[in-house]
Amino acid sequence: MAYTIQKLKLAKDALTGIAAFVSRETRHGRLIKLITGLVSDKPRDIAWSDLLEDCAADVPEKTFLRYKTESFTYRQMNANANRMAAFLVAAGGGRGKGVGILMRNAPRVLDVFFGSQKAGMYSVMINPELRGDGLAYVINHSDIDFLVADAELLDTLIPVMDALDRIRPDTVFINDVEEEARGIALPDTMGLLSRAYRMPAVRPDIQYDPEDLCLIIYTSGTTGPPKGVVYRYNTTGVTRLRLVGHLFLKPGDVYYTYLSLCHGNALFISTTATMAARAGMALARKFSASRFWDDVRGYNATVFNTIGSIVPILMKQPEKPTDSDNSVRVVFSAACPADMWEPFEKRFGVTLYEGYGAIDGGGKGIMNFGTAPRGSLGKPMASGRVRLVDEKGHDVGPGAAGELLFKVGGGKSRVEYYKNEAASEKKVKDGWLYTGDILRKDKNGYFYFVGRNTESMRKGGENVSAYEVEHVIMKHPAVEDVAVYAVPSEMAEDEIMAAVKLVEGQSVTPAGLQAFLAGQLAKYAVPRYIRFVDDFPKTNTHRIIKRVLEQEGVTGDTWDALKKGAGTSPSS
Repeated sequence: MAYTIQKLKLAKDALTGIAAFVSRETRHGRLIKLITGLVSDKPRDIAWSDLLEDCAADVPEKTFLRYKTESFTYRQMNANANRMAAFLVAAGGGRGKGVGILMRNAPRVLDVFFGSQKAGMYSVMINPELRGDGLAYVINHSDIDFLVADAELLDTLIPVMDALDRIRPDTVFINDVEEEARGIALPDTMGLLSRAYRMPAVRPDIQYDPEDLCLIIYTSGTTGPPKGVVYRYNTTGVTRLRLVGHLFLKPGDVYYTYLSLCHGNALFISTTATMAARAGMALARKFSASRFWDDVRGYNATVFNTIGSIVPILMKQPEKPTDSDNSVRVVFSAACPADMWEPFEKRFGVTLYEGYGAIDGGGKGIMNFGTAPRGSLGKPMASGRVRLVDEKGHDVGPGAAGELLFKVGGGKSRVEYYKNEAASEKKVKDGWLYTGDILRKDKNGYFYFVGRNTESMRKGGENVSAYEVEHVIMKHPAVEDVAVYAVPSEMAEDEIMAAVKLVEGQSVTPAGLQAFLAGQLAKYAVPRYIRFVDDFPKTNTHRIIKRVLEQEGVTGDTWDALKKGAGTSPSS
């Protein structure tokens, strides 16, 4: 009954949102184009810069973005995007050329992002945590002509300059605007981003072609080389995201995000949905567990996103009487541990909605808006267009794990990887998009996330999900974060290893942790190797880069269950 009531409430909100969406599309002269795009296989979409201009026309003095002590209206953001476009064009930019954005969260990231589109260019969001060969790979592979980088990242950029094919010092613009740039010596061979804000706030007279590149976002590369997911001006997904924004956000909302703008979660969901609803957004430079709720309260945030790895970190912070003192009405989550769902809601006084999606997922997704059991992703809107299959491509039944496939058709749903046609073709086969994610569904048709198929291990003749083992390890009160992965075995199968970061001030021995797991995991799924670490190599979406850990393998400080006492364990 509760699910039915929630569905009726959502249906009412959806009708209101759709009416507002249609009204705005009509006012901006795009309704016919939108309808044509929906019924045709020919992609039709708009750029984010077009959406920004719509917002600046509709609600010019509405505050769009807050960051630290800064605040920008839609009109001011649009003017700064025009200045950035003029700056890029004056430097030699223009239609078809690319600009890389190697920056941590700040309003300037969005200025370059929107401005590049007003100049008919494409932008490449580069993870600011990349170093060495990984950084050089993305810069070279993306064929960018210009690079904008934070001053504080010069120590990682300068060492790879000689390895770059197209980027020279005179095509690099250093972001000297941020407070973090103070006191840093800037090379006189590179340009300064601050000069862009002296340009006239007039959009250059440049028109993009719908087939032109608009944006490239690289996958995290946690298990292999990253792939560049392509968004062209006619396949941005902005129209779909605008509709989502109208359905679930209100003009009075303040959407807080601490996730990096170099990834789709913050850029697509938070930023685009905020603009669609003509709401406001609050931006943090990076995630801080200790400051998180103070930020939420300081910005009077009503909405934020979270991911599975963040929920346990927030839950294991010391409890405070002010935990539920906030204005948050809904949290959009991905992979929230099922056993932490209800405690998280009760402790912080929020409502959690769970969803599934990916930047290379062709715009497909599943959502639980309180319309399915806690821990579930919910049900797909069209069940006949979703399958779970085993390694041989056969459909699996209730309770069994299988790879998630979405039915696709025409060019609109095709996933394109930059300069990687083989990967693009492999992603969609026989009209089905292969997500690479393993799910299961119960007898009532509700879906549950299990893990990545690239993170499945073989032990004792059984497939073992790293995600499920990690979930059990995270139940231990002393564990703050964990990564489970395969290492070579003397036998034909894998050995399972767990790298563990402990909560500050708490302790557990490897043997104690293994004993804790023995009562909750099948014997073959209990890690043989346990290693304690101070921190993990992570992407900007807080996903652990397991490839680095796998390369390190069984280190000298690793505890081996078969040797009882080998390796070391922390004392605190």
